[in-house]
Amino acid sequence: MTVHLTKDEFKNKIFDFEAEKDWNYKGENPAVIDFYADWCQPCKMVAPILEELSVEYKGKVDIYKVDTGVEQELAGAFGIQSIPSILFVPKDGKPQMAMGALPKDSFKKAFSDIFGV
Repeated sequence: MTVHLTKDEFKNKIFDFEAEKDWNYKGENPAVIDFYADWCQPCKMVAPILEELSVEYKGKVDIYKVDTGVEQELAGAFGIQSIPSILFVPKDGKPQMAMGALPKDSFKKAFSDIFGV
């Protein structure tokens, strides 16, 4: 199941962007963060795919969602200009951003290529 993040939860579970300059991921597993909005049609297409993947990759990849309408400061910190924007966060190394609605196969390929899962 995907988990919705507030700014404070993001700082506790992912990265405290206010206190740290250099990327320092706090999670146990690689993560995907979907920056979305309720009114966004492509976001609505991605949502069920991420739900399916959260079940398929349970314990291997953590899947989070950030509502850009509610968490504007968080979206601004990552320079979100268009949605959906998908942030792929490996356990080690820098995160990578993808723009737009991705099909399930693209997520699986990214999980393999970026996360080694």
